[in-house]
Amino acid sequence: MAIDPSARIAPTAQVHPSAHIGPQTVVGDFCIIEADVSLGGHCLLEPYVFLKRWTTLGDHNEISAHTVLGTDPLDRAFTGERSYLTIGHHNKIREHYTISRGTKPESVTTIGDYNYIMTSGHIAHNATIGNHCTIASCALVAGYVTIEDQVFLSGGVVVHQFSKIGRLAMIGGNTRVNLDAPPFFLYTDFNITPCGLNVVGLRRAGFKASDIAPLKTAYKLLYRSHLKQADALARIEAELPGPLTLQLVEFIRGSQRGIARERGDGVIVS
Repeated sequence: MAIDPSARIAPTAQVHPSAHIGPQTVVGDFCIIEADVSLGGHCLLEPYVFLKRWTTLGDHNEISAHTVLGTDPLDRAFTGERSYLTIGHHNKIREHYTISRGTKPESVTTIGDYNYIMTSGHIAHNATIGNHCTIASCALVAGYVTIEDQVFLSGGVVVHQFSKIGRLAMIGGNTRVNLDAPPFFLYTDFNITPCGLNVVGLRRAGFKASDIAPLKTAYKLLYRSHLKQADALARIEAELPGPLTLQLVEFIRGSQRGIARERGDGVIVS
């Protein structure tokens, strides 16, 4: 472990001798970096950032003031053993944010690459966040949650533990996510309710109308066909085969909590 000579450490910062600080990284005033922390190159820590033990960040991360990374998990079962927080590259985490490390010994909370995480929220122990996600201000992500790539969580969203949110899903403001949210759809209401396809998100991700049309049909089969869920999935597989629709089917079949549903939809679960 070492501090690269090109790193710039403010004189008021406290950096443990065992910490690793990569090249061209800037550590602002009054930051604290504990033992067994690894901070990659070309990162920026604004003043008052606290990196706690067993936290690893990759390159080109920007962490804003009063953020604490690698906190002990907010879990009564936690008994103090070593666990980890691992954050990838090119993430931006804004002011007043906390992210916990894992609860069980040697377990990990994982944040991927190119995520934009806004102010005043929390990501709990053992959560897994993918790549290119946006998590807006005051959103709360509970323990053991999985958020796949390119998800957008709006302000005030709360995600229940063990829930899973699929790729390119968009969750509207102040929604409670207490069921799994299949990929590519929009969700709203206090209790999570699908309300169509995330067309804007799909277009921004580079998908064409020809890619999106089968997903629209799949949505109708899943929620408005009065088919049993298993039969709706079988029809999607047979009639609409493609990488996006098959990803949708795989997600739903793998759901442990059950998926969010439209109010009064025609799908029969059993």
